Amino acid sequence: MAPSERFSQRRIGLTGGIASGKSSLGHWLAEQGLPVLDADQFAREALEPGLNATNTVLQRYGSKVQAEGAATIDRAALGRIVFQDPAERLWLEQLIHPIVRDRFDQALTRHAETPAIVLMIPLLFEAGLESLCSEIWLVDCDESQQLQRLIARDGLSPAAAQARIAAQWPLSRKRALADHVISNQGQPGAWHAQAVTLLNATAETDLGC
Repeated sequence: MAPSERFSQRRIGLTGGIASGKSSLGHWLAEQGLPVLDADQFAREALEPGLNATNTVLQRYGSKVQAEGAATIDRAALGRIVFQDPAERLWLEQLIHPIVRDRFDQALTRHAETPAIVLMIPLLFEAGLESLCSEIWLVDCDESQQLQRLIARDGLSPAAAQARIAAQWPLSRKRALADHVISNQGQPGAWHAQAVTLLNATAETDLGC
């Protein structure tokens, strides 16, 4: 759960397993006018052409991950490497996570006067970023449905999809750590009614709902 530290703003940590539906909820929160800081977007930007992290990745993997004709990373090829080898995934996370954390710090400074903000972080618990949040929302679904959604969304084989799910903490472990578990079972958008209730809930005096 989010720490009991007092914040000057409501900071909603939005997390969940891969293909659980957190991006859809994050998009909806943005439509409600909340700034959404997206860890995945920060990670993608960290590997844009010409950046130090990009060059480091290209030096390590060479042509295995180099897109045609430029010093650009083939992200699908990089994903195949790191999701098949835990040691390589750890190496990449140790490269990218500090960059992402720095981007969050910068963005939180820019939005210091904003009453409420969303931090969308798939690996929130794994990366130990609970301290950034005043409350944590977990988008939850059945593990078998998560696997089916990921296969359908990304066109992966069952084995490849399972490897990507296994790279994160299981949802069963995350449920006990979240302040609010938002069910996204069944049909798309199953989270909506609960999310509306949580967003409109009266904040505690310390904004640490």
